[in-house]
Amino acid sequence: MNRVGFFVSSVLVILALLSSTLFVVDQRQFGVVYALGQIKEVILEPGLNFKLPPPFQNVSYIDRRLLTLDSTDAEPMLTAEKQRVVIDWYVRWRIISPSEYIRNVGLDERAGANQLNRVVRNAFQEEINKRTVKDLLSLQRETLMADVKGAVLQAVRGAKPWGIDVIDVRITRVDYVEAITESVYRRMEAERKRVANELRSTGAAEGEKIRADADRQREVTIANAYRDAQKIKGEGDAEAARIYAESFGRDPQFAQFYRSLDAYKASFNKKSDVMVLDPSSDFFKAMRGSGSGAATSNAVPARR
Repeated sequence: MNRVGFFVSSVLVILALLSSTLFVVDQRQFGVVYALGQIKEVILEPGLNFKLPPPFQNVSYIDRRLLTLDSTDAEPMLTAEKQRVVIDWYVRWRIISPSEYIRNVGLDERAGANQLNRVVRNAFQEEINKRTVKDLLSLQRETLMADVKGAVLQAVRGAKPWGIDVIDVRITRVDYVEAITESVYRRMEAERKRVANELRSTGAAEGEKIRADADRQREVTIANAYRDAQKIKGEGDAEAARIYAESFGRDPQFAQFYRSLDAYKASFNKKSDVMVLDPSSDFFKAMRGSGSGAATSNAVPARR
């Protein structure tokens, strides 16, 4: 029983020692083998590799892919005309020499990003100090980014190379500081309000002009209609008078009797109407007995 346990324990120890001597380097990484704190070997090709078990040798990995560094601070920079602007930028870079990178920069990608951020910002500050805001927004923007890239490459390839390569440097945004931006927005808002008020005033004037013209046309139309109506009414009254005159001219006595009846209808419109008249007046001539009867007897046959 003791022999079996010893055998199993020995096998497990051997497997543990063997696994500590094997490591795999991914195609996206560099493998760096350390021996007592010194770089012993850099593995550039992916695959299975061997090393001594810890603590004699250790392995660490560094990303070999294309990395992106974005600007993190919003501190303004001064242009040639002393305007304070804020820019956003990014840098595409990669590690090409792990040994130089570890000796001169650090053990991981974060160390390189921190130092590269400082170098890129200083390069941007130096180049922006030479240019105006108009240059930053015009075709010289490409020249600015190329000059910054050249300055950064010169810094990372200096006396102590960083072991990295800068692929591209780009500006994503150029803007004034917040105080200036607010002032610009207020001026834009005031200008838009001025234009809006001007348009409203013009529209109100045009509206008054249209309403005045419509009122004038309405008055003219009503006046013309009233004139035509009065003309037609006058012609109708004249024609009615002519017809009445022609009809009544045939029998004057009947005409007088008919007009008297119309006068009575107009005078006695209500039952409560009271009139005080002289009975001998001509108003009741048609209602008198003998005269009216004679008139009626003479008028009615003549009417028939």
